[in-house]
Amino acid sequence: MRSIPIRAMLAYPGKFWARRSLVERLAMIIVPVAMGGALATVVVLILAIPPLLDFLGANLPLIRFFVAATVILLMTVPTAFVIIYLELKVIARVNLRVGPNRIGPFGIAMSLLPGLKVLAKEDFTPTGVDSTVFTLAPVVTYLGSVMTLLVIPFAPGVVGLDLNIGLLYFFAMSGLTVLGLLMAGWSSFNKYSLLGGLRSAAQMVSYEIPLTLSVVGVIILASTKTAQTLSLSHIVMAQSGSVLDWFVFKQPLAFLIFFIAATAEANRTPFDVTEADSEIVAGFATEYSGMRFGFFFFAEYVNVFIVSALIATIFFGGWNAPFNWPWPMNLNAIPALSFGVAGWAAIIVTAVLFGTYFLAMLIRVFGGRNWSSPSALTMGLILNFVILGGVVTLAGFIAFDWVRGLVMVMAKTYAFVVTFIWMRATLPRVRVDQLMGFAWKWLLPASLLNIFVTATAVIILNR
Repeated sequence: MRSIPIRAMLAYPGKFWARRSLVERLAMIIVPVAMGGALATVVVLILAIPPLLDFLGANLPLIRFFVAATVILLMTVPTAFVIIYLELKVIARVNLRVGPNRIGPFGIAMSLLPGLKVLAKEDFTPTGVDSTVFTLAPVVTYLGSVMTLLVIPFAPGVVGLDLNIGLLYFFAMSGLTVLGLLMAGWSSFNKYSLLGGLRSAAQMVSYEIPLTLSVVGVIILASTKTAQTLSLSHIVMAQSGSVLDWFVFKQPLAFLIFFIAATAEANRTPFDVTEADSEIVAGFATEYSGMRFGFFFFAEYVNVFIVSALIATIFFGGWNAPFNWPWPMNLNAIPALSFGVAGWAAIIVTAVLFGTYFLAMLIRVFGGRNWSSPSALTMGLILNFVILGGVVTLAGFIAFDWVRGLVMVMAKTYAFVVTFIWMRATLPRVRVDQLMGFAWKWLLPASLLNIFVTATAVIILNR
């Protein structure tokens, strides 16, 4: 047997590697690493699952808060896109136009373009700015908006954190939004930005007081029905019953004051003097671009949703329906559990496949030659998911209180979102002196008068 030289044995791995293709080399690297990683993951899971379960069981409130905060952060961006689409459509209809109808079905993908445009822009820091404050300002504005969502109850039990000082917490966090605008204006080293920041500070001082005082009458009335607390969930429960139990009918002046002051706090038309493009270019956001401008952009639309949800919660009954349902609502007639996992899987697959094919046929029949087979199937799949989502939501609406409450809150909230958009399309911007004068001369005395009348009425009626 011929012996192999030591030098040839040492050179063989290098020659073997050199003869491999790029795909084979990647496979030789990735496969062992993936197998080792999978094995290590299995070992870590086996060792870590028991103590992890013990930790989760001992810290359920902490885990619930973490999950709620994550869900709230994830829902803000889609909410902003939905409101952007509504704004494009509603303003177009007010102006007797069609609005976006090209990008996506019914133009629904048009709202994604501003977000993609913001991501594509260069994130530029001008010379002379205070870079630390300049960078933190949009973060403060955005987080100030998002953190207020923690205490808004969307349904019975569906609330991020049910604080007994929830209303006070809301006003404290909402004040950070205007503080972020002031930081942006001061740090930008631009006279227009500084004017916008100063206007935001003056607006915060002027309208925060009537905004806070307007809900004192609601708190007085809610305390006579439930526990004496500032929890938004208790305020909603104090409005249970018929539509006449809603505080908008018991506190009409407070609702009017709150609506006007909340519009100013959200920097919406006609109180958007902090970014008045006809006077001060773009105000506080003049020097911003890229993702930092995107935080301001999304915070504005998230604020619209938050203010609308708060109005629906405090004055319009929250998750309470405007009337009692005349029939018992349950799904006991459907033996849901008897189908089993395999049965439900077969039902879902059948509904998706046959429903998509049937809708695609209808699209081809009524749409004509404009629809090819792939496009008809795609649209059929989208419509099928919309229909199935509606069926599931209806079933949940009938079967579960929290789904019913969520639908009620969302319907009321988006009704006010459309109202804010409608105001932007119809009302002119007020002057800054008119903005200040209206708050101090009219809203503040009216809110104090509302407190006096409400307290007097409660004392007289309790006797």
